[in-house]
Amino acid sequence: MKRQILVAEDEVMLRVIAVEMLEDAGFEVFQAGDGEEALTLLKLNPGITLLVSDVKMPRMDGFALVKAGLDFKPDLKVLMMTGYAQDPPPDLIRERQIEILRKPFNLDRLCQMADAMTGA
Repeated sequence: MKRQILVAEDEVMLRVIAVEMLEDAGFEVFQAGDGEEALTLLKLNPGITLLVSDVKMPRMDGFALVKAGLDFKPDLKVLMMTGYAQDPPPDLIRERQIEILRKPFNLDRLCQMADAMTGA
């Protein structure tokens, strides 16, 4: 069974390319254009083990998505993508290891991190 990942990114081209790369690397990838859509997909697909989320998104930002996702699924692994220097709020990472991937990034690095975080 393929490892399931959810990619939440409002920038369409980046999302499409990231999804293609992750699929080519052997993952089953769900995708969302904002945090609310991502949270719905997370709740509908219990096999998702890794959330790859942008920080800045419409309707629900990445930090709110991660908090809601972890409340719903405490064992969820999280990789946040950002072009900003802002780190996750301390209360969000107190008991969690949340990885940060700074934009622009190499898509091979995204796949390597996803592999490592999902136990490949």
